[in-house]
Amino acid sequence: MDIKQIYLDASAMLEGHFKLSSGNHSAYYLQSAKVLEQPRIAKLLADALAVNIQESGLEIDTVCAPALGGLIAGFALATALDKRSIFAERVNGEMQIRRGFEISAGERVLICEDIITTGGSAMEAAKAIEALGGIVVGFAALANRGFCKREGSALERKVNCALPSDKPLFALADFDFEMYAPENCPLCKDGSEAIKPGSRGN
Repeated sequence: MDIKQIYLDASAMLEGHFKLSSGNHSAYYLQSAKVLEQPRIAKLLADALAVNIQESGLEIDTVCAPALGGLIAGFALATALDKRSIFAERVNGEMQIRRGFEISAGERVLICEDIITTGGSAMEAAKAIEALGGIVVGFAALANRGFCKREGSALERKVNCALPSDKPLFALADFDFEMYAPENCPLCKDGSEAIKPGSRGN
């Protein structure tokens, strides 16, 4: 399966000058919502991701998606795995489990995002799960931005990956795009202005 081509076909791999949620700049931006707006494609991707997870033998009770970006991917993956689907949401800057969702002590939870960059939001959701007695057993995403090492990838873990090294990350592909601190951004130096797409700030 050519994940990059799927993103290109959906006009979901944007090229330009973007300000990412981390504050860094990049010439590329992945807009997974454009891919997931087609249920057939969402199911295709989730089914492929589920096969990777099932082949690993990882035992999972529940899939938890950080809102908003992970909601569709998380639900589709939970459907493919035939597991319970819940989500975490940010309230006053803090990721929380709400909406009547309950976590049993020892419940094995897989955190699922649409895209894993450094894994910061996934770790916020993991913290909320663990505070309720759940056990985070791994992480999953449709796409990995290349900071964290996914299962089966030759890319090495980078220093700014926030995910724990002792828990697996499952993703369908690595998108290892160059990113720049704003003060060192060659796109800024060429005179263009960064825009901020995505679920925050637009």
